Amino acid sequence: MESQQLYINTFQEQEIDEESFYCLNDQEIEKMIPKAGPRTKFKERLRLLKKQNIRNPDTGDSFAQCQQEHEEAVLSVQDCPSTSGTSDRGKRRLDLQDESSKRQSPSVKRRRDLSVGLRSENAMFSSSEKILSDVKSIMSRVSESLPDQGNKELKEFLEKKIRDLETDRKELVGVFGKTGAGKSSLINAIIGEKNLLPSGIGSACTSVIIKVEANMQNMNYEADIEFIAKEDWKEELWTLSNFLGNNAHQENDQECDKDYRDAIKKMSALYGEEWRNKSTDDLMDPKYFKGITEFLDPKRGRKLLKYLTIGKLSSELVKFTRTDRNSKKSFWPLVKCVTVRVPNIPLLHHVTLVDLPGNGDHNKTRDNMWKQVVGCCSTVWIVTEINRAASEAEAWEILENASSHMGNGGECQHIHFICTKSDLVKESEQSAADVCTQTKTDVKEEFDTRPKIKKHFSGKCLEVLTVSSEEFLSQQVKPLDPQINEIHRLLAFLQDLNDCHSETLNYVSGAHGILSLIQGARRREWNGNKTDVSTALEKKMRNGLQKVKEIMKKTYEAFEKCLNKGVEESKSSCEKVLESVLYPEAQDGTKKSGRGFCKILKCAVKNGGTYISKAGTTVRLNMNLASCLTDSIDEEFRKTFPNDRNSGPFKGVISSFSLGTETMMREGKYKDVELQLIFLKTEVKDPSHPLIHSSCLSRSG
Repeated sequence: MESQQLYINTFQEQEIDEESFYCLNDQEIEKMIPKAGPRTKFKERLRLLKKQNIRNPDTGDSFAQCQQEHEEAVLSVQDCPSTSGTSDRGKRRLDLQDESSKRQSPSVKRRRDLSVGLRSENAMFSSSEKILSDVKSIMSRVSESLPDQGNKELKEFLEKKIRDLETDRKELVGVFGKTGAGKSSLINAIIGEKNLLPSGIGSACTSVIIKVEANMQNMNYEADIEFIAKEDWKEELWTLSNFLGNNAHQENDQECDKDYRDAIKKMSALYGEEWRNKSTDDLMDPKYFKGITEFLDPKRGRKLLKYLTIGKLSSELVKFTRTDRNSKKSFWPLVKCVTVRVPNIPLLHHVTLVDLPGNGDHNKTRDNMWKQVVGCCSTVWIVTEINRAASEAEAWEILENASSHMGNGGECQHIHFICTKSDLVKESEQSAADVCTQTKTDVKEEFDTRPKIKKHFSGKCLEVLTVSSEEFLSQQVKPLDPQINEIHRLLAFLQDLNDCHSETLNYVSGAHGILSLIQGARRREWNGNKTDVSTALEKKMRNGLQKVKEIMKKTYEAFEKCLNKGVEESKSSCEKVLESVLYPEAQDGTKKSGRGFCKILKCAVKNGGTYISKAGTTVRLNMNLASCLTDSIDEEFRKTFPNDRNSGPFKGVISSFSLGTETMMREGKYKDVELQLIFLKTEVKDPSHPLIHSSCLSRSG
């Protein structure tokens, strides 16, 4: 009894009322009931109580009640001001120039600056989050109350649909740039945390993908570290060991030394000097992986770091993202991706910033992930220093290498060329503002001379901005010049990108459809309309699929014609392409002797067709050999799969598909299956769902 009274007191202290009692999650219960025995009993009784509460006949039709609550929530959402409306954009945009002049306590005020433009939205967020929480609570109770008996297929279908409601797709913003260009500083400035990502000067690692997003679950600074598979590392280790062993005498070779140095760097980061004269099996000994036992566990494969302060997270994160000079061992060669979550960043609720390597990776797992992430980026930032923005070869090479993944089949719609360190512009004959303006002009002109980029993106996609992260995060009290430092424009862009999403509206809409289907499934009076409406839907489905088949047939024929032409061109040009790699032209235009072509081929074979010269030039042999094929299909591919989301693939045939459920509901002929039609309407609106949901009528029957 004493323990029960203790728990009652704890619940009262935490202000747990009846509504919040049913919303308790496992973490909250564990905090209030730390002992495992009582906690297990409590959780089981709470589960049964929830079940009893939703099934109690005295409460009336529980599903109808849930649906009524849900429909009220829908109306509330619809009554809320739109977070993506254009009329409020002026209020929403961050006037960081004015705010910077009012700073008093820089480290605290900086965070306040970032939230100035968000205050009006916080009220909307809190209202929206309350609605979302209520509807999630309803759907949790509905999921638990689904009967074990009866239609098993329908139950499994509904359980999956409820789980799928939690999926909230985020916009990806890919950030590229060479070491020292200011990528990390820019990301730090965007989120208002000067020390989150360490500077890459002198110790950069170009392999690890780092995602930065908002922590919406708690107030911790977190890093979710995903490792490559142990088998993948063993395979890479074997390749590295053989390469280093075969080329030990060629450490200073002009053609292969960069690959050799990269291999040395990777092995030394993890093993120090112990990798020398040891076999692959020896180097897989668990003693080398102390501190990252998760890497050895195939079921886990990831490590979670959680800290209350950003300083602790940042210092611990270094060894997983780059060579840590203060530590004997760094783990970045084993890391596939790091996801950093920062609290109190509403700007990134639906946006993720991704710090990306410029050219993928020799490791297949990381390279595949790089291609996947680049293809999913709706916006790409190319970061380079302002003093040589237009002439920086590496920045343009990065954009050219990534453009084929961003363009054809990718999702990129915006390219921002960001010129950093604008505060260091030295005024001479021109003012700093004039220098920034001229730099923008130069970059745009250079963009127009790059055919590899232009074949995927027009000049309309490009925007050039000048920024100074250091000045933005500076503790000096001075106003920002918006003509020189345009970080406020990046913040406004991210805010608009974030506002295009409404997790609440998507969740509530999906929940509405599921609850409608459940209610429809419980009805038994069909008045003979079930067959009629199913026939009508199947007819519309067949008509829609026929249109898809027709356009796909035409596309197939067009692709086949292009590829046949590309094959013939490849046959006649492959020797010439190979010769250009093995016998490249010297600076004076003459052909090189070709000495060492065996070494070039060895490097290319080892690195999956990629060869990096001493000068740092990347040659992709496989891509060059296949260029006739890809070039032949590029134009037709862009027409079929445009980057413009408003157009849709296959000339919009799929996106324009409709079952006509709204018309059927308006006609009033199918009142007894109106709930199922509501569900179908919400499903077809979601492009991630296949067009097969008319079968739910027979399922729910």
